[in-house]
Amino acid sequence: MTIHDFTSQSSLLNQFISELRDVTIQKDSMRFRRNIERIGEILSYECSKTLENTTETVTTPLGSKEIITPKKDVVICSILRAGLPLHQGILNYFDHAENAFVSAYRDHIDDGDDFEIVVNYMASPSLEGKTLLLVDPMLATGRTMKSVYDMLLEKGTPKQLHIISVLGAAEGVAYVKNNFPSHTHLWIAAVDDQLNARGYIVPGLGDAGDLAYGTK
Repeated sequence: MTIHDFTSQSSLLNQFISELRDVTIQKDSMRFRRNIERIGEILSYECSKTLENTTETVTTPLGSKEIITPKKDVVICSILRAGLPLHQGILNYFDHAENAFVSAYRDHIDDGDDFEIVVNYMASPSLEGKTLLLVDPMLATGRTMKSVYDMLLEKGTPKQLHIISVLGAAEGVAYVKNNFPSHTHLWIAAVDDQLNARGYIVPGLGDAGDLAYGTK
């Protein structure tokens, strides 16, 4: 796996991450969603540099010009519901992409620390031979991401696989590195060192789904 970790790089990503973490600023759910969306746009741009491309001839008012553009074989798949603003940010840039959605959540057994990943809804086009962008803002344990990917394989095997996340834990990054195909690319804006006993990122930013759309 190739890991593109922007944690230590100086860029606008740090400003958006800072606002996502801030307990005061994150109370503005519209701004919270927009910051995730903007991070998705930046990571999409970085990701686009590594995709297969093609040459198109564009007719202008004064002639024609050959331009190198990414192949239009991208499918964006987000994990509901927290993935929606990140999905929108990526779709803003990959506006020719097909779209897929999967519902997945943690089922904590007897409200304890142990949990199972429940995946109970999928809407996806064929993925056979395409470029899959698998989207989830929080990469905590990595188990949800893996469960979703395993289900998506029912729709075919993608030619390229890119995971796009806003914030992760080192343990989750290690998990996807060990459990996804070796040609996978991970694009992530920031990585924290720890998970707590319930598998949440520390210091993290809280529950991204609740902050974006309200408590469940």
